[in-house]
Amino acid sequence: MSEPRVTALDTAAVRGFLHEPERPSGAGLVLTHGAGSDCTAPLLVAVASAFCARGFTVLRCDLAFRRKRPKGPPSPATAAADRAGLRDAIATLHERLSGKIYLGGHSYGGRQASMLAAEAPDIAAALLLLSYPLHPPLKPAQLRTQHFPQLRVPALFVSGTTDGFGTIPEIEAAIKAIPAATRLIAIEGAGHDLKRGRFDLAPLPEALAQLR
Repeated sequence: MSEPRVTALDTAAVRGFLHEPERPSGAGLVLTHGAGSDCTAPLLVAVASAFCARGFTVLRCDLAFRRKRPKGPPSPATAAADRAGLRDAIATLHERLSGKIYLGGHSYGGRQASMLAAEAPDIAAALLLLSYPLHPPLKPAQLRTQHFPQLRVPALFVSGTTDGFGTIPEIEAAIKAIPAATRLIAIEGAGHDLKRGRFDLAPLPEALAQLR
């Protein structure tokens, strides 16, 4: 069996890497990064590879704030541009694929993906939210869930049991506000970066596709 093809994309609208499976299913996944990273993050590469192995065409892409500068965090002023960039990435996959398009991201990227889906319910078939940043560390009252009641896109949450941005019970309570189907996969021993835990990526594609 040949290896999936991974090619760089750098257009006016999208910068990232496209993973094309040997036997495409027609489905696609747009995947993006957290506030302190970019689309070359090892977690994104691993997730993209796992989905590609199951027939998904995966586009892991840089958010707009990262395209402007190689280091540093995003700001609230650029969040709308980050979501617009995700729209462009989804459109790029729609040009290539006939099947369902899924949207996902790690931490800040997942938050922006979920906010975009709350604004545009038809934007994606379902969401993959890795280490959703429920609140800043040690500030559990500052919840980032105001858009959850408007989220009508199914969402798969994947979080570590030692994540300082939200405990498993906190996330379980928060996602009850989402009117669409949700599922939470807890990674024992993992923190916000999802390292140092028993994280089997193989079940994720099926778990995401099964959400209705």
